[in-house]
Amino acid sequence: MAMALKLARRGLGRTSPNPAVGAVIVKNGKVVGKGYHRAAGEPHAEVEAIRAAGSEARGADLYVTLEPCNHHGRTPPCCEAILEAGIATVWYGIDDPNPGVRGGGALRLREAGLQVVGNVFEDACRRVNEAYLVNITQHRPFVYLKLAMSLDGRIATRSGHSQWITSEASRRKVHRLRDRVSAIMVGVETVISDNPLLTTRLPDGRGRDPIRIVADSQLRTPADSAIFNPSSTAGVIIASSKNPPLDRKYKLESRGAKVLRTCGTERVDLKDMLRRLYLVGITSLLIEGGAGLAWGALEAGVVDRCLFFYAPIIIGGKTAPSGVEGMGINRLEEAPRLIDVKAYRIGPDILLDGRVSYPTMGIRLTQK
Repeated sequence: MAMALKLARRGLGRTSPNPAVGAVIVKNGKVVGKGYHRAAGEPHAEVEAIRAAGSEARGADLYVTLEPCNHHGRTPPCCEAILEAGIATVWYGIDDPNPGVRGGGALRLREAGLQVVGNVFEDACRRVNEAYLVNITQHRPFVYLKLAMSLDGRIATRSGHSQWITSEASRRKVHRLRDRVSAIMVGVETVISDNPLLTTRLPDGRGRDPIRIVADSQLRTPADSAIFNPSSTAGVIIASSKNPPLDRKYKLESRGAKVLRTCGTERVDLKDMLRRLYLVGITSLLIEGGAGLAWGALEAGVVDRCLFFYAPIIIGGKTAPSGVEGMGINRLEEAPRLIDVKAYRIGPDILLDGRVSYPTMGIRLTQK
């Protein structure tokens, strides 16, 4: 299953709206076939592995990271391919949470006389498909919050100087993540102050640009911003409040942006925005700042995973901006917490990577 997981990771960011799945076929202790799902509409991992194994698949064991499907979509059911190949035993990582699929594949195979074992390497298989699981169960994109900070949590100096706090190695890792997500998002203040490209820049020109999104309640995004990049085919979406100034709306639309008006009266309603983004096929979103948007997303309870890069420097200063601002909480038990936290050395920097767990009582804003 470890090999199947490694294969599944090759499909991350390319299979949407489908899950990333890897499969390995083993016979007499030897790997005879392997494959992964490369893109929506292309063969599923099980089919790729069966084709690679050929006649050796008969009587063999199949290891696959997700329950095999038993329904007709853009491709035929994997269960039928498994049965035709003569696979003897199927080991799978997690049940497919899709209500139209869940349990159907395992049941079909068991009824046909195969031995089926589920929940193998379950936690690791869930991690690979964490975005897909959120998509199916919450009907919104999976949300990453990425911040680059000093050891004391600052994202710039008191004068606003911020390039670059973290190392080139950390920036390369961020660009690999940009290559995998559907969209990237910043607040309008970040656009005005930093004028970022928000593109993917990997060696040799590799990588795919995510759709660029700006949270901008009153459509203050300058029409000459770098996000309107003619060399990038990825689109631009400006998420606004319910009734932004129409003259600004028309001006941004003339630059090729799509203005998404959320139900928020004064601010961008992030929950409404995410629901609408999911309806148009955006399945993962990387938030890269600024500090107000970071808190707004945490306050709304929509951040699923935090990626905090810390550089070994101390900035200090009462007026130097921190990574997360906003109103904050009253009491410590109200704080969102990171769980399953892992620390990685990225060049001279440290990356803290963890899932977000929200307090059951919700976040209560500080009362004046």
